Amino acid sequence: MTGVFNGNTPFQLTSSHDKRFKSLPPAEMLPRHETLGGYIFVCNNDTMQEDLKRQLFGLPQRYRDSVRAIQPGLPLFLYNYTTHQLHGIFEAASFGGSNIDPTAWEDKKCRGESRFPAQVRIRVRRLCKPLQEEAFRPILHHYDGPKFRLQLSVPETLQLLDLFNAIGPP
Repeated sequence: MTGVFNGNTPFQLTSSHDKRFKSLPPAEMLPRHETLGGYIFVCNNDTMQEDLKRQLFGLPQRYRDSVRAIQPGLPLFLYNYTTHQLHGIFEAASFGGSNIDPTAWEDKKCRGESRFPAQVRIRVRRLCKPLQEEAFRPILHHYDGPKFRLQLSVPETLQLLDLFNAIGPP
């Protein structure tokens, strides 16, 4: 909370986090001094086919700023939380942005709006067998118990690429 003088009242308390513009807490972000090496997007069995068919990955609004840091060519991975498998190897075919395709994962309550507006176009770099969770989990930065950061450092990305290359094609 911050004290602000707004002209009408001498002192008004305002929250430093506006609920309408949620972003990621520091624990979920790559430290500022580290270079973004890759990114993990999340899906379930229901959304995975749409991700691949549209060649588009998306995340909820609060990931908007971190997804905007994605540049073409960046390695991307897709974590299916239903099967607990990591799929790859994908790469960004566009810059990350907001509502690249607003009809993808359309919100049934708000027609024309995506439930996952933080989006990036993708292409397959190399299709490999999916990694089981016990294989890739030790590489990732964890916070709050089992949760892992979606932004990857360069060393994390290189280790994941090595694992995928070792396991080979499906």
